[in-house]
Amino acid sequence: MGHKKLIRFEAIQSFANVLQYPEGMPGKWKDFFKNENPITLELACGKGEYTVGLSRLYPNRNFIGVDLKGNRIYHGALESLKDGLHNAAFLRTQIDKIDSYFLPDEVSEIWITFPDPQLRTSRAKKRLTHPRFLRLYQTILKPNGVIHLKTDSPSLFYFTKLIADLYDLDIQDASEDVYARTENPEEIHIKTHYEKLDIAESRKVFYMRLALPEKQIPLPDRQLQDLLKQIEKSEIV
Repeated sequence: MGHKKLIRFEAIQSFANVLQYPEGMPGKWKDFFKNENPITLELACGKGEYTVGLSRLYPNRNFIGVDLKGNRIYHGALESLKDGLHNAAFLRTQIDKIDSYFLPDEVSEIWITFPDPQLRTSRAKKRLTHPRFLRLYQTILKPNGVIHLKTDSPSLFYFTKLIADLYDLDIQDASEDVYARTENPEEIHIKTHYEKLDIAESRKVFYMRLALPEKQIPLPDRQLQDLLKQIEKSEIV
């Protein structure tokens, strides 16, 4: 591990706004934030640009960036401390354990911003909009809780649309080039480090907002597996 990473890992140990694999947190976030304001999660938050940006836009809501990489969390956590953003926090853990940290209905919405699209079909289960993750989100989101996806990957966008269509999820908004629209909520214009890199070289940003149903999303069935096999060589997924 590089010297800078070691310094950052050491630093976040003392950051009051960083929790690393904490125990006993379900139902305790109102004590942590010292209020009962709605909670929004940024999953795979990286350097936490959305967590920080949203906390500035909405001071009466609480925001938690979630990521496994402590050296990335360091950036957003330090900026939040310097700017006195008491409604921003960071949780270091694996995304597939997210239901261990919140009670049912404790989270109002989720942002997934420029995650690894896991382009190989064999790694589809690692995509953060795969049904196995959506079922986890259902356990902590309020009824009809909203998920925002922002990505430069057309593959991840169309995969998510495929999942929404297959499982009859409510797509409330979708754009294949969100910045080309004349009107967007201010939060859409927050940019992450990875967005600026345009790793997918799509030169476009895809956006989707969908609501999860109260009824549990079924386990990935044979129909989904067959669809993925059929489009395995497709540029779409």
